Amino acid sequence: MSVSANFLLHTAIITSQVIILACGYGFVGAVLYYDYLSPPDQVASLWEHHPQELTTVITLIATVLSVTTTTLFTISIKEALRYRITQPISLVQLGAGVALAKGSIILRHEHLRLTTMTLFIFGVLRLLTAGWITLLTPTYFLWPIQMQGSELDISGTAFSNLLYQEFQTEGVDAIQDNSFAILNIGGTLSGVSAAGYNFGLPGIFNFNGVKYDVSTQGIVPTIEGYSGSNGVPGPGGTRLGFTGGKATVDTVSLPGKHTSVSIPQGFSRNYSMWQQGLTANVSCQPMSSSQTQYVWDTSNSSVIYSNPDNVYNSITGLRLWNITANCGANVPTTQEYVTVVNASGYADQSDSGFLPCLVCPGPSDLNQSYTSLTILSEGFYKYRFLEASVCEVVPMLTTVRADYANGLISSEVVSSTPFRPENEQLLSFIAGAIAFQCTYSQGLLSSTIGDTLYSVYSSTTNTSINDNTGNQTQVYQELEEYWRGIVEFSATFLRSGFMVVGSFPNNTVPSNLSSPVNGTMYISTIGWTRRSATYFISILPFTIITILMGASGLYSILHGRKKNSGYRTTFDPSNPLHLIMASAEAGKASPVAPADGSLRLQGFDDIGITANERVKVQLQDDGVGKKFVAVS
Repeated sequence: MSVSANFLLHTAIITSQVIILACGYGFVGAVLYYDYLSPPDQVASLWEHHPQELTTVITLIATVLSVTTTTLFTISIKEALRYRITQPISLVQLGAGVALAKGSIILRHEHLRLTTMTLFIFGVLRLLTAGWITLLTPTYFLWPIQMQGSELDISGTAFSNLLYQEFQTEGVDAIQDNSFAILNIGGTLSGVSAAGYNFGLPGIFNFNGVKYDVSTQGIVPTIEGYSGSNGVPGPGGTRLGFTGGKATVDTVSLPGKHTSVSIPQGFSRNYSMWQQGLTANVSCQPMSSSQTQYVWDTSNSSVIYSNPDNVYNSITGLRLWNITANCGANVPTTQEYVTVVNASGYADQSDSGFLPCLVCPGPSDLNQSYTSLTILSEGFYKYRFLEASVCEVVPMLTTVRADYANGLISSEVVSSTPFRPENEQLLSFIAGAIAFQCTYSQGLLSSTIGDTLYSVYSSTTNTSINDNTGNQTQVYQELEEYWRGIVEFSATFLRSGFMVVGSFPNNTVPSNLSSPVNGTMYISTIGWTRRSATYFISILPFTIITILMGASGLYSILHGRKKNSGYRTTFDPSNPLHLIMASAEAGKASPVAPADGSLRLQGFDDIGITANERVKVQLQDDGVGKKFVAVS
């Protein structure tokens, strides 16, 4: 083989390996530059449904690339060894070179350096397939996309003025009269869900086609896929007259810094949004004898219907209750209830339940501005476990992180601020929502509020709810969560009414009534993403082998340019037959003339083998044949 042919051979080997390595580094560079890469949606779908088949394909590709690199490396080492044996080399070094050319190792503790070198290169060669598989195999990950938009802002003066106008339209003149029947049963369900969740009961709440985890936290969906109902409300079905319908969503995804990369459809999409919410800090406790400012009076009642002979009707009597309290300025607040009694005017102590409550917009000391409200309540008959109680409700405007996943919205409060004087109209609405629950939760025989407290307590404890009268800590905790759920639902109801299609012209919330929304969409897909040092570790074996291959190729090219280098194409140092033939030719020399370069080796015992490994030989070609000769 001529020098030019030798040069072309090693140039081709090095170039081929550099191309393979460049592809690996180019792929890693693309992932690091773009942060996220994903195959087309069709390929991703195939991977989701046929992972084993596509994993096999990836493994085959990785194996082909690994075998190609290994083959090029062994050829390069073999060619370099062909030149090396034309110079003095010990037999143990020759053995190490042959082992490398065959992708093997030597294990001789007497020659630790050579053993370590062959083990290292052997290990690197075995890591090639694993490295390519690591590099090429896509993994499941979440692709983050920034989201931005707006929603109704209920915290400012502009909305307060708008809400006041709606109150006037509905004919609401006084703050104490805002009991809106439009809230329906949703508030009750929200309260029940919130009351039971803290004590281990399931807490999924549904409203307007949307599923909330435990409670709404006062939000409305800002993601189209979670907006719930697609209905269009009829005349009068918006704002305070909301009866259900599609909420307007004004949230879009923002383009990333690499617009040339297409965003995959993905297998699923989850969202984490920062948006405006509303909750309440609620504190309930027994009404002490010193709290006389409320003038809580439940003693005014009378039988308004009695028919003891009515054997065909279960109602033999009705009692009218006038419940009164002082909510400030010495103006009494009154609420009337009607309950069933027997012919004697008394209720059944075990089957009947009466739990009246009144709402006072304002704090418990009655001297502050309208930024909180107070709920007075008391249980009778089977609800006698609830003594005359005071619940201080302090609504809070919040920023929440709402997580949208698997068709469910769960929220967590990030920050909160109390109501300000300009939120008086909003407080009025909340007070009306609670007053509505107070009024319509009580039926002729039972109260939804009382049944909720009783059911949650009975489902989560082993004691009777009446055993701890006077120390009903859990009952008050349930009541606190119940009212918090009502408050949060009232805000969601209010937002829904003003954000439903048809509430504003062109279904666009005016800028002075809007609040910014931002967050992140997480697309579940497969592909490649920046994974710290993983890719660099996986590509390290290719790099090491390429460097060794380049060094051995350069060695062969440089020695191939020398004249009389002893290079012959017919001798393959990795071929055992060629080594045996060269050794046999060396054995034909005179055994009594060591100075003539004949090769004399010792036996196969440990001492002999160790001595033989130190013998230096050189391949010699006398024109007739090739043989190893011993050199000093």
